[in-house]
Amino acid sequence: MFSGIIENKGIVKEFKKLKDYRLVLDTDLKFKDIKKGSSICCNGVCLTVTSKKRLVKKTRVTFDVSKETVSCTNFNEIKIGDMLNIEKSLRVGDEISGHFVFGHVDDTAILISFKKVGASYEMKFEITKKLRKYIAKKGSISINGISLTINNIEQRVISLNIIPYTWRRTNLHKLKVGDRINLEVDMLARYVTQNH
Repeated sequence: MFSGIIENKGIVKEFKKLKDYRLVLDTDLKFKDIKKGSSICCNGVCLTVTSKKRLVKKTRVTFDVSKETVSCTNFNEIKIGDMLNIEKSLRVGDEISGHFVFGHVDDTAILISFKKVGASYEMKFEITKKLRKYIAKKGSISINGISLTINNIEQRVISLNIIPYTWRRTNLHKLKVGDRINLEVDMLARYVTQNH
C-alpha cells in the first residue's frame, strides 16, 4: 500500500520483452532502503523488486512485469529514458499525506489539455465511461501514482490542479497532450459505490 506522495523518481534503462517483461530503472532510492522482494509503486503500478545494484549515485532496480500489467497500463508506451514516479510501500506508523493508493491501475486516461493558472497548472484528462461512477468532485484519485484531488468533472473529463511542488517533483511536467496516464480510483469511493 502507498500514499501517492511522490518523493523519488526512476529513469528507464531497459524495458524488454522476455517470457514476460523486464523493467530496469536507475533510481534515487538509497541502496540500503530497498530489499529484493520489496514492493515499489512505479507510475501507479505496484511492482516487486527482483534485483538491485549499487551505482555511484543511483540504485539500479529490476522488476518483472506481466503481459497483463502491460496491456492494462501505459507501460506499453514506455521508452528508454522515460521518467517514472516511484514510491516505496508504506510502513506501519508512516505519515499518510495523500490517500491510500494500492498500485492496482483501474484504467488509463488521456491528457486532453493543460494550462498554467497562476503558479499552478490545470490538467484535464478524458476518462472512460466505466470509471465515471467512481469519480466525484473533490474526491481523491491517483494519476501515475500521484495522489490528487479532483477539482471538477464534466461528463467524462476530469480537471486537476497541480501545485508547483508536485509539477516539479513528478513526471507530470513531461506529459504532452495525447499522452496516456495510469489511473486508480479511490478505493473508498469504489467500496461505497459498489455497496449502493
